[in-house]
Amino acid sequence: MSRDEPPIPLEPDSAMLVEIARMRMPFGRYAGTRLIDLPEPYVVWFRDKGFPRGRLGALLATLYEIKANGLEPLLASLREPTDPRYRARDPRGFREGER
Repeated sequence: MSRDEPPIPLEPDSAMLVEIARMRMPFGRYAGTRLIDLPEPYVVWFRDKGFPRGRLGALLATLYEIKANGLEPLLASLREPTDPRYRARDPRGFREGER
């Protein structure tokens, strides 16, 4: 990293996480599907072929990391309250073995 580059943030961008939970895919086979609900193989395909440029590409790259590490449940409280998968419960209270 050169001196001119900004430091990499250590905390996740909460606005980006909300966008991933609420934004809908604007094009393609899954147009209209919320990004968080995109199938993992589709997100992996983007990683292999190259993410789109701009904000959508950054969102999909972050989504790839979330899905690859099984972290989707952490975004349940960030979904729109009208979404059937919305959970008001804070996921940080989750203990292994609870479902």
